[in-house]
Amino acid sequence: MKGTMRNAIVTGGGSGIGRAICMRLARDGTDVAILDVNHAGAEETARGIRELGRRAAPISVDVADSEAVNRAVSDAKREFGALQILVNVAGVGEFASFLEMTEAQWDRMIAVHLKGTFNCAKAAVGDMIDSGWGRIVNTASVAGLNGGGPGLAHYSAAKAGIIGFTKALSHELGPMGITVNAIAPGLIDTPMIRQSGRADALIQYTRERTPMRRVGTPEDIAAACAYLVAEDAGFITGQIISPNGGWWMP
Repeated sequence: MKGTMRNAIVTGGGSGIGRAICMRLARDGTDVAILDVNHAGAEETARGIRELGRRAAPISVDVADSEAVNRAVSDAKREFGALQILVNVAGVGEFASFLEMTEAQWDRMIAVHLKGTFNCAKAAVGDMIDSGWGRIVNTASVAGLNGGGPGLAHYSAAKAGIIGFTKALSHELGPMGITVNAIAPGLIDTPMIRQSGRADALIQYTRERTPMRRVGTPEDIAAACAYLVAEDAGFITGQIISPNGGWWMP
């Protein structure tokens, strides 16, 4: 695959970390299908990609719906041809204390993050197997490593599940030339964080306790992703990279 044009799917590419990854991949010469439940956001990302001279396909989909994901991946393949890169970013976020958490809140968090990652990997991996080359990057979180904190039992469980899934999948797909890794960001200044109702307190708390004295940006995560999907990362699989400014050191 060295020196060839590549096609990627990025879920959750309509804003935040997903959008930054889409733009970084496009700058690196990749055509990108943007899968997002927010079609207006996906369209905006697509415009930015096209301005960089790359092809873009905004596709509306709820990643928790396996049939919808299969259709979306088929649409991406019709637009671009074979797919070599999958980056799973789509997610939801909220704080809910364990004692007050509803079953619906738990189920939705697991469905979007963990089941959504499974759905997309299952739908997209065929082309990678056929070509003997592929890159899958899943988005976990520091919360999946350390439990996050109060109000994040469902989120932390979903992200920890993604970490386990990443490691297990790397065993199965490695012999086929496909790497599977995860990025576990620390606190990143994204629209999802800004909408949480606790953004200012979270950002101040993190800045004071992080060696780098700042929170992360979506571009910090995009840079890590760009490495993991590159040809040079062919011996990296089953790994969890955590860009967090030193806030969490396992």
